[in-house]
Amino acid sequence: MKDTSKHQGRRNQLANVLKAKGIFDENVLNAVREIPRHLFIDSSFEDHAYQDKAFPIAAEQTISMPYTVAFQSQTLNVKSGEKILEIGTGSGYQTAVLLELNAEVYTIERQRELFKRTSLFLPKLGYNPKKFIFGDGYKGLKSQAPFDKIIVTAGAPFVPNPLLSQLKIGGSLLIPVGDKTQIMTLFIRKSAKEFEKQELGDFAFVPMLEEKN
Repeated sequence: MKDTSKHQGRRNQLANVLKAKGIFDENVLNAVREIPRHLFIDSSFEDHAYQDKAFPIAAEQTISMPYTVAFQSQTLNVKSGEKILEIGTGSGYQTAVLLELNAEVYTIERQRELFKRTSLFLPKLGYNPKKFIFGDGYKGLKSQAPFDKIIVTAGAPFVPNPLLSQLKIGGSLLIPVGDKTQIMTLFIRKSAKEFEKQELGDFAFVPMLEEKN
């Protein structure tokens, strides 16, 4: 669990790379500068941890490219104290970014191996979501709804209705929709039955799977 000044220097460089790619939200860039991403991946990849690349983690999942995490975080426009549901805890890196943005985070993971690993690992780094849930992200988390924002970190073949229904009026759902490549899609809840939809370009994610594993 070492984090050195060399790592910090690499994080600063990564933030500059993301800035050059169009990430302008200073709070998001500061989160990238703060979080020791090399600790979230297999130590054999450590030398590459601060490149803008995705890497495999446990259970055939990946830790997303830093640009993707930063883009989703910036697009969600997270405000301090907002209640956010994250679908797909994965390595916990996106969770950590949301926590650095001072959100109140509820995070769901359906892969038991990842759930166990990340729910033990994140608190060791001082990152404490309101709740870690082992469950099916397609169902959302009705017991804690409504949410200010919902973020999905895996590609979904369709938009799960429970997620839309668990948003506050004025709340946002950010979800990559599609099979082989995904279109990053933002839904803003305008009223009980009305949603505004924005498509924000192509991304590649591991698929969002139903049921627990």
